Amino acid sequence: MNETKALTIFSHWKKDLPAGVVVFLVALPLCLGIALASGAPLMSGLITGIIGGLVVGGLSGSALSVSGPAAGLAVIVLDSISELGSFEGFLSAVVLAGVFQIILGYLKAGIIGLYFPVSVIKGMLAAIGIILILKQLPHFLGIDMDAFGEMSFYGTDGRNTFEEVFYGFTHIHQGAFIIGLLSLLTMLGWDLYIRKWIPTVSLIPGALLAVVLGIVLGQLLATVGPDLAIGVEHSVQIPIPGPEAGLSSLLVFPDWSSLGSMVTWKIAIVIAIIASLETLLSVEAVDKLDPHKRHTPQNREMKAQGVGNMISGLVGGLPMTAVIVRSSANVEAGAESKLSAIIHGLLLAGCVLGLPHILNLIPLSALAAILLVIGFKLTKPTLYQSQLRNGIRQFLPFITTIVAVLLTDLLTGIIVGLAVGIFYVLKTNYKTPYFYHEEDHPDRDGHKVIKLVLSEHVSFLNKASLQLTLDHLPNHCEVIIDGSQSKEIDFDAIRLIHNFKEMAKDKNIILHLIDVPE
Repeated sequence: MNETKALTIFSHWKKDLPAGVVVFLVALPLCLGIALASGAPLMSGLITGIIGGLVVGGLSGSALSVSGPAAGLAVIVLDSISELGSFEGFLSAVVLAGVFQIILGYLKAGIIGLYFPVSVIKGMLAAIGIILILKQLPHFLGIDMDAFGEMSFYGTDGRNTFEEVFYGFTHIHQGAFIIGLLSLLTMLGWDLYIRKWIPTVSLIPGALLAVVLGIVLGQLLATVGPDLAIGVEHSVQIPIPGPEAGLSSLLVFPDWSSLGSMVTWKIAIVIAIIASLETLLSVEAVDKLDPHKRHTPQNREMKAQGVGNMISGLVGGLPMTAVIVRSSANVEAGAESKLSAIIHGLLLAGCVLGLPHILNLIPLSALAAILLVIGFKLTKPTLYQSQLRNGIRQFLPFITTIVAVLLTDLLTGIIVGLAVGIFYVLKTNYKTPYFYHEEDHPDRDGHKVIKLVLSEHVSFLNKASLQLTLDHLPNHCEVIIDGSQSKEIDFDAIRLIHNFKEMAKDKNIILHLIDVPE
């Protein structure tokens, strides 16, 4: 059986290998940027990415999702480290959060992810695409004051997203912009034309060529003149251990004494809940993007994330989730199985150990060009057209989620979009608890005959509609309430009907109940 699984994973290596390289190129700056935005050591972001690829990638039941440090948790991490007084104390909360996630997995709490409307998930994906474009434009132009990969509306430098874009266009660094523009054009030309015309080179991702070109151009511009040369602030900055330091010098370990504080437990619960919600939303979104429409077992994903967070906290990493940016890049790169996520983890580990000097030559503007392309693919104009064609009930939650995510953060935006989606669910239930019919002919005594046939399921959500209809029934009529087609009638609805039975006498209404429970 294990051999069969291994064969299944490796059977698509020709597609998973280049996809893993693309995800690695996307994940590398994000790991560093999120660690910086979280007020944590930069190495903690890379450690989280490595564990997300190797551990969670191996344990997860998702074929295409990729796990790592989450931008949505950056503010929580920053505040938690400050509240606990040390990064080491915070690590114990991360380990504890992992334990809670494993428990939630065994309690089968992962089913909550199935209750999020498709319109909200699509809105989340489109919003992330817009954020990627807006957030990477300053880096594309050579303004790198804000953390690379930071996703919240207000950046670490005090400016909001739109102010950051405007500031970028007024402070362009010529060298970084040249590299970013040529990298972008290289990717577009490679993916749109060359890979289609020359099938033998289709395995080489355009993102990889953009990075190689970026390194070459960076070194070339440094020889042309100081005005075009890009400094270290415009390049990837991976921590490099000293010549005598081993791997252990890169790791930080938890301060277990902080477990005696209730604050640690509170932080662990918050991280476990928010990380689980972000994970469930991400895997649900990735399942929608999957060309094969495979379904991720949510409870298994919760357990895998829990194990990943436990190990991450034990060795100095940040809390992790399944991350939609990396996962969508994985899908767009043509991945077929979770081998691509594992490959991205191996590449991150190899770079930390063996190639930090070379990676530190990569210009951030070249990486920003990669994310600009990914962002556009997530928020194509055709997506908005299709949602609009589906009607206002689909379009309004979709567009509300986008606006809310842009102006707040990922989790808040999803909650706002979900609230709009629930409003339409309530509105639908409010209108359709029964079939209302007035007979053409009165009864023998001349009373108007009105028949209410209850629907298959009458819940407490239908109470308001049912109450309104009963209140407006005319005096001196005959009313038939038929529950014969109902499989379930909520207690609140039953009580409402029987209360009306008492009131009907005062309005001279003749009431007949058919299969309505006492």
